[in-house]
Amino acid sequence: MATPVPFARPGARLAAALFALVLGAAVGPAAQGPVEPPADDAARFAAFLDDLKTEAVRRGISEAVAASALDGLEPLPVVLERDRGQAEAVLSIDTYVRQRLTPATVRQAQRMATTHRAVLERVGKAYGVQPRYLVAVWGLESNFGRFTGVRPTVQALATLAFDGRRGELFRNELFDALRIVDRGHIDLARLKGSWAGAMGQPQFMPSSYLKYAEDFDGDGRSDIWANHADVFASIANYLKAYGWDGEATWGRQVRVPGPVAELAERAGSRGEGCRAERALSRRRYLAEWQAMGVRTVEGRDLPKQERQASLLDAGDRQFLVYANYEAILGYNCANAYALSVAMLGDRISLP
Repeated sequence: MATPVPFARPGARLAAALFALVLGAAVGPAAQGPVEPPADDAARFAAFLDDLKTEAVRRGISEAVAASALDGLEPLPVVLERDRGQAEAVLSIDTYVRQRLTPATVRQAQRMATTHRAVLERVGKAYGVQPRYLVAVWGLESNFGRFTGVRPTVQALATLAFDGRRGELFRNELFDALRIVDRGHIDLARLKGSWAGAMGQPQFMPSSYLKYAEDFDGDGRSDIWANHADVFASIANYLKAYGWDGEATWGRQVRVPGPVAELAERAGSRGEGCRAERALSRRRYLAEWQAMGVRTVEGRDLPKQERQASLLDAGDRQFLVYANYEAILGYNCANAYALSVAMLGDRISLP
């Protein structure tokens, strides 16, 4: 899905803004009970909405849309509950991947790839992204379009913006959501998504919709809610924008000599980028990794290619990951997510 820790770059995701929190939510009950706003917040929230309407109009959004979207809104306690009350435990990368890539998920991914093969191949050719990875992103973001969220997007974003901990971030997402309605991309009543504001089958945040959503079938609307051609093209456009190379793979599982920590120290830490990128080693050429004793998981030599790779320690397994893997991190900055997408894509029989 494609959820808010602050990442180094905005993306599909602020959906991802909340991915680390979603991992926590998946493994235990919320740390707190339902979060109810204090009674005196009602007047403050009403004043906050008035301020939002004024700024929305100043930003070029019509008065009619601003009023219809914001008049009479109340905070959503469930949004605050999900945002604040997260389980302390977090699944390891390797455990998360194993739990997500179940045989049932892989079978469903293959069925969906077969069902939509024609449009997937057209999209893949147009954007230079292998169709199997489009299916993998789609599957992990919204269970192949089945679960896109039921929370009114404007109301959820207004609640999070008012809460203040990431107020500016969600305030800007709210204005982008209003622009989407104002430009006629979707009716306000249909604008629903996750509790964090992620929308549609690709689970784009509003800012990502405005940057990357595509009208692949040329009907005048970039419909990421119901139009499969637009959904796949929008995912492809996003990955392409983050540097996806349609002639390359994402990486490979490898064997490493001795303790992983020692190899990672020899390679050097990344020290920059989003949280997941900082967990990777520095990029080094495959020949350098070969010289340090790294081999394929079968024990063979690494490919003799002028390609750079970073070391990812996933606990029980280690990987060398390439630029395409980092494009997936651009979609959602979490190594558990990116590795799940990559490995699911590898198990789908499509180009």
